[in-house]
Amino acid sequence: MKGFVPPPRLSLSNEPLPITRNITITEGISVKDLAEKLEIRAKDLIARLLAKGVFATINQNLDTELASEMARFFGAETNVISFEEQAAKEAAETTSTEEGGAEAVPRPPVVTIMGHVDHGKTTLLDSIRSTSVAEGFGREIVCLDTPGHEAFTRMRSRGAKATDIVVLVVAADDGVMPQTLEAIDHAHAAEVPIIVAVNKIDKPGALPDRVKKQLADRGLMPEDWGGKTVFVDVSAKQKTNLNLLLEMICLVADLQELKANPDRPATGVVLEAKLDRGRGPVATVLAQNGTLHTGDNFVVGNVYGKVRAMFDDRGQQLTAAPPSTPVEILGMEGLPQAGDQFVVVADRDKARGISDYREQKAREATLAKTSRVSLEGLAEQVKSAGTKELNIILKGDVHGSIEVLGDLLAKMSNDKVRLKVLRSGVGAITESDVLLASASNAIIIGFNVRPERKAQELAEQEEVDIRLHSIIYELQDEIKRAMTGLLEPTIKETYQGRAQVLETFRIPKVGTVAGCRVTDGLLKRDSEVRLLRDNIVVFKGKVSSLRRFKDDASQVTNGMECGISIANYGDIKVGDVIEAFVTEKVAAEVMA
Repeated sequence: MKGFVPPPRLSLSNEPLPITRNITITEGISVKDLAEKLEIRAKDLIARLLAKGVFATINQNLDTELASEMARFFGAETNVISFEEQAAKEAAETTSTEEGGAEAVPRPPVVTIMGHVDHGKTTLLDSIRSTSVAEGFGREIVCLDTPGHEAFTRMRSRGAKATDIVVLVVAADDGVMPQTLEAIDHAHAAEVPIIVAVNKIDKPGALPDRVKKQLADRGLMPEDWGGKTVFVDVSAKQKTNLNLLLEMICLVADLQELKANPDRPATGVVLEAKLDRGRGPVATVLAQNGTLHTGDNFVVGNVYGKVRAMFDDRGQQLTAAPPSTPVEILGMEGLPQAGDQFVVVADRDKARGISDYREQKAREATLAKTSRVSLEGLAEQVKSAGTKELNIILKGDVHGSIEVLGDLLAKMSNDKVRLKVLRSGVGAITESDVLLASASNAIIIGFNVRPERKAQELAEQEEVDIRLHSIIYELQDEIKRAMTGLLEPTIKETYQGRAQVLETFRIPKVGTVAGCRVTDGLLKRDSEVRLLRDNIVVFKGKVSSLRRFKDDASQVTNGMECGISIANYGDIKVGDVIEAFVTEKVAAEVMA
């Protein structure tokens, strides 16, 4: 048509704007919210996403990297914070505006009671409860029974700090035991102050000073010996010195200046969660700041919900839970995990959006390759990033080896890599070691010891790096090469199977033959083997003969019985375990 001028087409510049400002965004921010923060029209942002090949609606949640890239294109640098941090910031601003700057007030300390089995943790907790009620103790203290080292570790691995003080219970007649040492390791790693309650001092064989010496040797020096650790001699059964213990807890708490604001929306941490047949998902949460009310909407990890009902530790229903109150809540759409952060939100739709986004990211993380620390990864990071701290858990066959290796590793730290031994001990590598390594992003070094079968499976599941050595200079050389960025893995070991020795026979011209039953995997005639006695490596060699009845066998599989002789070794005993593996050379990885 004559004189008609077509309207100009929508054109989108491919040139990014110069960076002129800085904005704060949260994980899983929606297209609408990002457009508002950038002060542009949502359709312009959608058009830019479309040009990049991303089809998005106005309410869709964006990945952090993509949101930051979009913000930079429109002239803004981003500062990314978690949804919990944003909610806390908004709550603080709202409270401050509405109430003219309401200030935080002192809150009760949260105390976790830990220690070895049968040292009197639960009895002490019950005695404290009855004593404080009967005598009208003036201060409020919240006590949590031991959440198990596994739960404690998993909480810490998710960045949660559920407790203010650890009360370490040690029996005066029994002394320091394995779980006592584990509790110390976990409390130190979580950077929580420790008060030692030396229990059972009323028993005839009680030696409180021996406990003090044992703990002083492990870094917990008593105050009356010139140290900083509070020790209280108690008897949970006789209720001796319980008031003194409570006073010490209050004193340590006062030094920490624990405060919270009860007038803001609640935030906290999940202590435990379970699926109840009649009530659905049930979680025990600790309100750490703010007050939790029935009817509140919340996000906890990648689950959202609304508080339908709340119960205290005696099963009494509550309508409100102030700071430092553990409560059981109903009303979740799924099951959270111990250590997940709990935050109350005003907008249920936003809670659902964040929950869906986190669920998706969790699925992606499960499918993606792990970023767990390893010696190869350390070498790569040293080359690219400079200073790095390497956490180590050290297990060995004897105390002498552990001491030598501990000193050796301490001396190897330099200005690029700091080596830190989180735990050292004698014996096989256990599930507890793997859990601590997983939570602290540590590697495990085994010297002349092997992982227990369950620990090995857990290490594969958690993708924790376990290094096994029997020669000190080889271990030293491997760590040195990792620290200088030169580590090149050249030997790969593949586990084949294991067999239990049921009987031994002495045969002339052959030597000792072990009558075995294969309990896992398979054994081959050309396998390399380790002979394990109480999970400690006694000998390493090759199979010299493998027989089924009187016939030679090329391999024997799970459940079968066989006769095995090990080349150049005859000291095999009933109860030993023969572990088969193969080693192969692999090409060196190219380091970035």
